[in-house]
Amino acid sequence: MRKARILLVEDEPSIARGIVFNLQEEGYDVVHVETGEAALQQAWEEPFALVVLDLMLPGINGLEVCRQLRNQDPRLPILMLTAKSEEKDRVEGLAQGADDYLTKPFSLDEFLLRVEGMLRRSKWYRPAFSHAERYAFGANEVSLREQKADTPRGKIMLTDLEVRMLRIFFQREGEVLSRAELLKSVWGMSPDTETRTLDNFIVRMRKYFEQDPARPVHFLTIRGRGYQFVREGKS
Repeated sequence: MRKARILLVEDEPSIARGIVFNLQEEGYDVVHVETGEAALQQAWEEPFALVVLDLMLPGINGLEVCRQLRNQDPRLPILMLTAKSEEKDRVEGLAQGADDYLTKPFSLDEFLLRVEGMLRRSKWYRPAFSHAERYAFGANEVSLREQKADTPRGKIMLTDLEVRMLRIFFQREGEVLSRAELLKSVWGMSPDTETRTLDNFIVRMRKYFEQDPARPVHFLTIRGRGYQFVREGKS
């Protein structure tokens, strides 16, 4: 049976050839485009299970493509490809809705594992929440089943990974969750993985739900231990 359909947005021919070849060898159906404009057009015309998106593109750059794709489909998994010198843009890409990133040059084996893991997680059945699929805290109300939230800043559509993270925090309210535990539970990553993906997701949660993101009362950093969700808010 044919595997998922993947959109690759990459303007460097040598990198694109290697990615397309290896994805096809794994049985994936791959559509390759070289510009942001072409990527958005393809995404409008047909559904994809995953987008592999280079940050630096001619025309519309990867950040804008990511933002528009996320607005179009909040559940679409997006894997961003970046260069080592683009730390600021990489962080911004995660803020715009990318689910994960790989830094060039990268191992094709690692790339294929990331793709497989993201596709697998996007298909996971969402188990019944132990208390309720609607969860209220502060001035926020989150619907895990519908993947949306009502906040003082308006309605927000949540990605699959954001829902997974919130579900874990809600189910284990008040507990301190280590970085290793969250990386494994949400992304399926090895506990010793060097990545800022988790940190940037926490920043995103604070922007969504905290009255003052710079002084969070619900999504707390516990120095040297991890993160903690407090429903009633830390005074």
